[in-house]
Amino acid sequence: MRMNRRRFLRDAAVLTAGMGLAPAWVPRVAEALERAGRERLAVLWIQGQSCSGCSVSLLNTERPGPAELLTRYVSLWFHPTLSAATGERARQVVDRAVEAGGYVLAVEGSVPVGMPLACTVGDDTFDRVLVRTARRARAVLSVGTCASFGGIPAARSNPTGARAVADVLADAGVRRPLVRIPGCPAHPYWVVGSVLYVAAGLSPALDEKGRPAVFFGRLVHDRCPRFPDYEREHFARFPGDEGCLFRVGCQGVVTHADCPWRGWNGGTNWCVRAGAPCVGCARPLFARDPEYPFFRLHEDRIQTG
Repeated sequence: MRMNRRRFLRDAAVLTAGMGLAPAWVPRVAEALERAGRERLAVLWIQGQSCSGCSVSLLNTERPGPAELLTRYVSLWFHPTLSAATGERARQVVDRAVEAGGYVLAVEGSVPVGMPLACTVGDDTFDRVLVRTARRARAVLSVGTCASFGGIPAARSNPTGARAVADVLADAGVRRPLVRIPGCPAHPYWVVGSVLYVAAGLSPALDEKGRPAVFFGRLVHDRCPRFPDYEREHFARFPGDEGCLFRVGCQGVVTHADCPWRGWNGGTNWCVRAGAPCVGCARPLFARDPEYPFFRLHEDRIQTG
């Protein structure tokens, strides 16, 4: 695809604003994107225990859209959902990628270490594929809460022994730069922004959980439009009611994400704006913490622990 300076500046302006950087960063980001466009960062995407929701979410990205991202800035070597290659040909594509090395490995889904045959790639178990591909990667992106922290597959009473990508790689002695991008699903811009960061040769600042601070640096609660209702103790009794949604299960008080100002579906809406409580899908203990069910009704006292 032919590219010009205007396109780089447009994408750089959108990326800079999305990252929360000052406008003075636009020329520097544009220069980095030009370099990324020339070098075409290789991305290898593999899937473990997941519903493919993060892949579907990625297709909703805008400016750059998925086609622009894949034709202008990165070279997607393989993706189980998007790639045309299947069967033995798909395995050959992955093998060639591993042999070449130097790619960014995007991992979607948790790793079923307690039941390896629950998730296989051809005749190989997913945990072995993960370790083999990670050893040759320049960086690893854990896309979604399942890959980042275990997510729903790691909830109680699940027999698969689901674990996060970082834990499995640490046990295998694989040391690679790793970025966690939680969310169920992960917001498309969190994924695209992280990929473009790496493609542009930039290093995102990470918080203590390994998440990009620009996306996960503040609590949902802090920027929630219903925060004044919380302060006045004006609480909704049912989803859809006016007032703070804490007493019906909102987990914005313990969840770090930028949903209140970024929104979803092109900024059209997000959970609380629609009258539903935040279920904390980006928090490390999502679905695994019995103290925080998705919804609560008629709670008589406030618990913020």
